[in-house]
Amino acid sequence: MSEILGANGLPAGDNNAGGAAGDGDLIKDATIETFESDVLAASMTVPVIVDFWADWCQPCKQLGPVLERAVIAAGGKVQLVKIDIDKNQMLASQLRIQSIPTVYAFFQGRPVDGFQGAVPESEIKEFIERLTQAAGAAGTGQPNNQEQDYVAIGEAALEGGDVAAAAQLFAQGVQADPENLAAIAGLARCHLALGDKEQARQTLAMAPEDKHKDPALSGVVAALSLAEDNQDGDVGELQARLQSNPDDLDLRFELAGAQLGAGAMEEAMEQLLAIIERDREWNEEAARKKLLTVFEALGQGHPATLRGRRKLSSILFS
Repeated sequence: MSEILGANGLPAGDNNAGGAAGDGDLIKDATIETFESDVLAASMTVPVIVDFWADWCQPCKQLGPVLERAVIAAGGKVQLVKIDIDKNQMLASQLRIQSIPTVYAFFQGRPVDGFQGAVPESEIKEFIERLTQAAGAAGTGQPNNQEQDYVAIGEAALEGGDVAAAAQLFAQGVQADPENLAAIAGLARCHLALGDKEQARQTLAMAPEDKHKDPALSGVVAALSLAEDNQDGDVGELQARLQSNPDDLDLRFELAGAQLGAGAMEEAMEQLLAIIERDREWNEEAARKKLLTVFEALGQGHPATLRGRRKLSSILFS
């Protein structure tokens, strides 16, 4: 994405006034030929929301009308540009669109926020409100932290599975503010996702040691600890052996470790819970201790963490 944003490689063209009738200035269809004028140039004045969609995508059809209503309701404070990825495959590839619907928001020529999937209307309204507030702050000379913009769109890219794009965005966030813990954590998570534990460790070292317990960093610190403590193993073989002897807690713990080494945290969580259910005190509560680290690595608000905590409570207090 940064290659397009950083250069004028896309030819400018005439605006294609698509979208809702009578709202051509607010909602339009764009192509690779008009992307520079419809998105980059237009975003120098107001935030431009870009909806990447396709005719065969049912969630896109759910999201599109909701986006359009919200943009119209904003009364000109934002614009909406719709891009059909089937008709603009090169542009989708350059912007590294991995799944749809994907929504990016641009302001002053660069991405500042985004999300994926057909999110509820309430979240879209909050999304637009954030954009208008940021644009208002920029217009009044109030601080508008560029590094936070990189983090927001980096999170969206990482959630969509585009680790390389996310890493680049987080790195730009760190460059803009070397003390931005969220950007450091995001970049470290990208390195972990790519299996580079050493680079993840070096990235975390950019933050002071006394900041490693900060909520912005603690999750990735825990994830790195799990990755380093658990070596990759043959998960399939261990599962087959465990199927023959499900009460072998040492073997089940070994399987959980192999799953953690492979990054399968939720699967490992189930094995650890199964150990605790069979023997709470096994191996000096090794399973419970490791499970708590998994919770921290995933994040306390993660759906799997919430499910795991409920099941753990059910086991412990049954």
